Amino acid sequence: MESSLFDIFGDALGDIPAEPQLINNYKDVKEIELIRNEREKSLSPFAMRTKNSRGRRFDDEPCTIRSPYERDLGRIIFSQSFRRLRHKTQVFFNPNNDHICSRIEHVIYVNYISTIIGRALNLNIDLIQAIALGHDIGHSPYGHTGERVLNSCIKKVDPNLYFEHEVHSLRVLDVLEEHRSGEYGLNLTFEVRDGIVSHCGETYDEYRLTPYREKTEREVSDKPEKDRTRPCTLEGCVVRFADKIAYVGRDIEDARRAGIIGGNELVSSEAAKRLGSTNAEIINILVWDIVHNSLNKDEICMSKENFEAMNEYLNSNLNNIYKAPKIVTYENNIKLQLEAVFDAFMECVDDIEKSAHSENEAIRSFAKFYMKHPEPGCPPVRKVVDYIAGMTDTYANACFDELYRV
Repeated sequence: MESSLFDIFGDALGDIPAEPQLINNYKDVKEIELIRNEREKSLSPFAMRTKNSRGRRFDDEPCTIRSPYERDLGRIIFSQSFRRLRHKTQVFFNPNNDHICSRIEHVIYVNYISTIIGRALNLNIDLIQAIALGHDIGHSPYGHTGERVLNSCIKKVDPNLYFEHEVHSLRVLDVLEEHRSGEYGLNLTFEVRDGIVSHCGETYDEYRLTPYREKTEREVSDKPEKDRTRPCTLEGCVVRFADKIAYVGRDIEDARRAGIIGGNELVSSEAAKRLGSTNAEIINILVWDIVHNSLNKDEICMSKENFEAMNEYLNSNLNNIYKAPKIVTYENNIKLQLEAVFDAFMECVDDIEKSAHSENEAIRSFAKFYMKHPEPGCPPVRKVVDYIAGMTDTYANACFDELYRV
């Protein structure tokens, strides 16, 4: 019988004197590390083990109790950017209906679905949850409409720059989020950062994902525009699939509640016959499909038939929901508002000291952010986009009113 780590090192641990303080007790650290390694011995051979993490960009004192991935999760969910997600759009703008999904609810759904898949496949749940709960932390206000508008705005000033929410999520965590007073960047592990920047749930053409384990730090931190490189861990691949599963059915139910589509639309389609017509049915079938096709494999895979049915739903959603006249009309309104806010703040950059003493509260708040921006040498337009991307829908509306009301 194979000896456990406790059998091998138990006596040695007993010889380590326990320190009187409770925090950073060396004996506790070693015992908990052994417990974690013992637990992770039973994980899938394709899972990411904590001891094999490539670590953080900057050295950080290890935590006595939490694994590096658990620690990343804590840093994410206690951040200001995470809290703002509750007032950011998923699909329907600034909804007054409490039953319509917001960005933070979507993140919670992705976490739940990816955790179910990851546990069934015996993967590293701590890593999955950190990626899932952080994957949209840099999303702009007004969902993908806001993302497209900000990308257009920044390119008008510098065509070499771009805005994508996946990349901006990593930027928030690496650069913009204040960790301690006056210290910026959460200094997360390589695998969590990679999973977040590579989650890319809007790709509709992949039913199989294998990890890109040779990925370099440069490929994570300097991603070119529209890069869709695979995550470096199987756990990251799970989150990328879960992102799609989380919104395909929920968007349909939200569209029904909002009166965008009728109650019986899509039900008779081939996709509905295969996957069901409710969010619960769609999630259940797709999760089972992925687990069945990915068990004991170094890939996350969906059957071609269910993948095609899911894509039929996604394309149907695109035509019947995302391009619905009511949504398009509101998108046009959002485009005008965000462009106007962007233009106003770009004008402020010309004399930021004057802006800091403006009678207009929105301008003063922007100037304060601009002058405290933590990245040396950051282009002014990037600072403007950083500020707007951090807004909730509600605050973006308030900024527009403050800037342009007569």
